[in-house]
Amino acid sequence: MILPVADPDDPRIVGFLAVRERDLIGRQGLFVAEGEVVLRLVASRPGHRLRALLLSESGARRLEDLLPGLDVPIYVASQEVMDAVVGFHIHRGILGLVEPPPAPEPEALLAGLPERAMVVGLMGISNHDNMGGIFRNAAAFGAAAVLLAGACCDPFYRKAIRVSVGASLIVPFTRVAGGADMVRLFEGAGFEVVSLSPAGATALSAYVPPARTAAIFGTEGPGLPADILAATRTVSIPMAAGFDSLNVATTSGIVLHHLARG
Repeated sequence: MILPVADPDDPRIVGFLAVRERDLIGRQGLFVAEGEVVLRLVASRPGHRLRALLLSESGARRLEDLLPGLDVPIYVASQEVMDAVVGFHIHRGILGLVEPPPAPEPEALLAGLPERAMVVGLMGISNHDNMGGIFRNAAAFGAAAVLLAGACCDPFYRKAIRVSVGASLIVPFTRVAGGADMVRLFEGAGFEVVSLSPAGATALSAYVPPARTAAIFGTEGPGLPADILAATRTVSIPMAAGFDSLNVATTSGIVLHHLARG
């Protein structure tokens, strides 16, 4: 149902108010999907439930083939009203409130993977651009799942979804209490666990992955904790003299490409 909106204080669209600020404090289990590509992907995912849409007039025109099949409130506003609602110029003009499926239990997620599988572990990834980039690489190179430990940011944060080009809606993920739990879960499911570090003992090019491999990446700067490095096989990416590190999202792309080829 198309519902015109002329007042940014309309109580029907309170869920879309001050998007940036509310993204940071959480939305009681919901997330915001932004842009046409992401919205179309959400609509095609049976586990993700659209609750409402807020569209600019031009955004509604771009989605005119999709809207008749959606059984949710569809609020349409002028660009000026939409900007006032969300708190900034929302140039894509397409926002959706989405309820994701429940996060799977880690043991069940890993147990359900095929005999040959590559998975990703993340520890302390707090930058949403990096999170989105890692999920994009995970989807591109066929990672079957992602486990998040520590203070990792939300892959369903609006910017993380956008940077991932919707990959965080596709690649299954769940959270675990800490890095040691992550390693234990991976090993219990039959994965060889490799940790990425500039001081890794094995060069990536020399590493031959087995049928089941789990690659763990840590936050930029501190990297992975010493206990995780000590408990796993460490892998490095050799670089030119005087340089020893890459952005973690870039690192994940290089590593996952190598593991996928293997």
